[in-house]
Amino acid sequence: MTTYIIRRLIGAVIMLVIVSIVTFAIFFLVPRLVGATPENMASRYAGRTASAETQKLNAERLGFYDPLPVQYGRFVKGLVAGSEYNTGTMVEQCPAPCFGYSYLTRQPVWPDLVDRSRVTLSLAVGAAVIWVIAGVATGVISALRPRSLFDRAAMGIALSGVSLPVFFTGMIMLVIFSYSLGWTVPGGTYVDFTVDPFQWAYSLILPWISLAFLFAAGYARLTRAGMLEAMNEDYIRTARAKGLPERVVVVRHGLRAALTPIVTIFGLDFGLLLGGAVLTESTFSLNGLGKYAIDAIGSNDLPKVMGVTLLAALFVVIANLIVDLLYAVVDPRVRLS
Repeated sequence: MTTYIIRRLIGAVIMLVIVSIVTFAIFFLVPRLVGATPENMASRYAGRTASAETQKLNAERLGFYDPLPVQYGRFVKGLVAGSEYNTGTMVEQCPAPCFGYSYLTRQPVWPDLVDRSRVTLSLAVGAAVIWVIAGVATGVISALRPRSLFDRAAMGIALSGVSLPVFFTGMIMLVIFSYSLGWTVPGGTYVDFTVDPFQWAYSLILPWISLAFLFAAGYARLTRAGMLEAMNEDYIRTARAKGLPERVVVVRHGLRAALTPIVTIFGLDFGLLLGGAVLTESTFSLNGLGKYAIDAIGSNDLPKVMGVTLLAALFVVIANLIVDLLYAVVDPRVRLS
């Protein structure tokens, strides 16, 4: 088990290095390959309204005339040890981890990412709890009662959930439950958990349900397929022949065997959501990472976009590491592979 964990940790570190290289290539190498000059690249960071002379000066300050390996070294150094940015009038410090410096707001990007990530984390965690419980429970019941009325109704609703985009269901729920019935708060309302846990949950209940409805549908179908396959295996018949209670047979033997693909897709979904639930945050006007990225794209604030990209990639790598470790818990055979 220890060897397995060490291998996965080393793999995660290697993946983080690859992520840093790919991210650097997207924002610094690809523009050069399509013909961008150092001045053009500087204008995307420091603003496009500057004169040609100012853009050239900004390109020198940002180091865009340096060789790419030097720029990548500076990029990595900023992530692990912080960096300095010359704004022309003063030198701004960007402490580690430096995910970029916005020349439009004259602020490092990292504090904004930390502040917005609280909203995104609250949204992702609450929705994940709902969609995992609802999706897995529905899939198990449907698998135990195939072709029943519940099975057909649940799979029909699941198909609707997969087909309907979250901005559509979100707007419908806002119209019905917020503006017509007044049961929930309208969009744009968020209370931090540390201030009032009840108001925190109350302000996010509608975004949670809207987001969970999309994912729970897929989890229900995946769980049903896995359970139907597992319940027909020989070891299930053996467990029943030994006289084990049906609850033990279903949960310990059937569901556990069907959990591997569910754990895999959950790690990917949750990791991606931590990088910003763009549609949900935009629909409900929540100031999370997704809306932060959209606003940064609209204002041409490239360092903010790069910061969100790096953080989202980091979340995905960490989520996949956790999934790999959970494999060894769900299926002991993985430890020997």
